[in-house]
Amino acid sequence: MNKVKIVTDSTVDMTPEELEYYDITMVPLSIYIDGETFLDKVEIEQEEFLIRMNLSKELPKSSQPAVGTFVEVYDELGKDGSEIISIHMTGGMSGTVRSAESAASMSDAKVTVLDSKFISKAMSFQVIEAAKMAKEGKSSGEIIERLENIKKQSSLIIVIETLDNLVKGGRIGKVSAFIGSLLHIKPIALLEDGVLNPVSKARSQSQVVKYIVKKFKEDTHGKTIKSIGFVHANGFEIADKVRKSISELSGFHDIKIEATTAVVSTHTGEGAMAIMYYWD
Repeated sequence: MNKVKIVTDSTVDMTPEELEYYDITMVPLSIYIDGETFLDKVEIEQEEFLIRMNLSKELPKSSQPAVGTFVEVYDELGKDGSEIISIHMTGGMSGTVRSAESAASMSDAKVTVLDSKFISKAMSFQVIEAAKMAKEGKSSGEIIERLENIKKQSSLIIVIETLDNLVKGGRIGKVSAFIGSLLHIKPIALLEDGVLNPVSKARSQSQVVKYIVKKFKEDTHGKTIKSIGFVHANGFEIADKVRKSISELSGFHDIKIEATTAVVSTHTGEGAMAIMYYWD
């Protein structure tokens, strides 16, 4: 039976140590800011990026890896006859999946490209499970079937602190952002079927916690929680408050809060945080 190898992209929010441990190949997206281009998670990390983003008049732009980059990765990994499963951020936010699909059709290797329909830790749930199953010698068919189940049983809730990036991106006007700031409105959204859907507005951190705890209860009632993760873009304080409530409720006590990638920070803006979890 051919070995299965796992490929993903830099929005997965996994550390270099985790990627190495699970033998996962990460292909970085690019981020363009103030006339310079950086490879996400390779040439720029969140702290430097957020400083640059706050000083920039224009919203940074992210771009998917080039088709040729994917082809090189696939050909190299597949030269020993291995099959490849390439798992990527939602196609609703990026052309990365399309780029990977084009490369798969050109590569000499046997490549299956999957749209995770998620980003960040929610995508990592699928990527890590795929890597574990590959190490166990499972077939690509078995792995793909399992990932489809995880996709259906995952949730991502994001809280936006500032509307500045929505203004820079032309998605709302300055007046709307000004009013939102005056009222201290924090939009809450769910990533559903690959796209962000606003579901609520909170005016305080306690309202944020209340909404997320309620949604978490609804999603996981009577089910086995498999993993919980938090990421943020200088939004540790609110993330920590939610974590404490979720920890008390779920019995999970080793829940990490991690800084997200520059690409994700571009979409969310500074101060954002997200909780992601999946269940069986």
